[in-house]
Amino acid sequence: MISVVVPVYGCKGALLELHRRLVESLRKIGEDYEIVLVNDACPQNSWEVIKEICDKDSKVVGINLSRNFGQIRAITAGLEQCKGDWVVVMDCDLQDRPEEIENLYNRAKEGYDVVFARRVNRQDGGIKKFFSKMFYKTYEYFTEGGYDNTISNFSISSRSVVDSYLSMREQNRAFTIFIKWIGFNQTSIDVQHDKRAEGKSSYNFKKRFKMASEIITAQSNKPLVMSIRFGFVISFMAFVYAIFLIIRYFAKGITVQGWTSTMVSIYFVGGIILMNLGIIGLYIGYIFNETKNRPIYIIKDILNKK
Repeated sequence: MISVVVPVYGCKGALLELHRRLVESLRKIGEDYEIVLVNDACPQNSWEVIKEICDKDSKVVGINLSRNFGQIRAITAGLEQCKGDWVVVMDCDLQDRPEEIENLYNRAKEGYDVVFARRVNRQDGGIKKFFSKMFYKTYEYFTEGGYDNTISNFSISSRSVVDSYLSMREQNRAFTIFIKWIGFNQTSIDVQHDKRAEGKSSYNFKKRFKMASEIITAQSNKPLVMSIRFGFVISFMAFVYAIFLIIRYFAKGITVQGWTSTMVSIYFVGGIILMNLGIIGLYIGYIFNETKNRPIYIIKDILNKK
């Protein structure tokens, strides 16, 4: 059985076409499949379209979250409800082509547990591609791992991989990064990447920056190590400057001067201290969120639940 999990947000007009193309593509593999559409409190009221699709097709499972929890949590909700031996995760905007699912499945049957779709000629804007590339470069630096910015959530995974992913209950989640960390036999294939069928991405710079900081701090303690090293560097520079002042005092005497350099140094060191405290506070905040042990998402309605 194949399950297709699709988080839905901001692409109401594409859902009917997405369903049609998914059904055509999945029937080429077999009749044992399901489509899981997870409404992440879409402001366009996509839930009404999902209900319409579920009424016409019993193989479509509709999940309505109680509020907007974010794409990754919506994916998690779909993964916990799906029943497939193989699970496809894809976006709802038709940039991920449903016709590529057969290629992903055929590659997986060659002995792989995970097959990622590598997007050839990404149809995203230049700014989005730039920030995506910079994020993965930054993430590689902080985690010392290798990641390809042409790979996104579009993939197929075995039930063992999905169960392993669901066993990880962190609040700050990243589907692709977690799947790569899990291991098993993984590979990727080139797929065609289409333009958005409707609207534009809801991930603005602020949301991308917040997501990047959450993922990096959730996966690495390197920012803490860097803040300690930077503090040592500043202290060493201050020590060297103090030695210089002492030598100058005994060699040439000293006049009343240095107010500007003193104030600059105070503000500079104060800024560094506040930055380091902010980094520590960020980690403490994430620890606090984890200790609450709140659910990752809350489901309001489910249609056609098996």
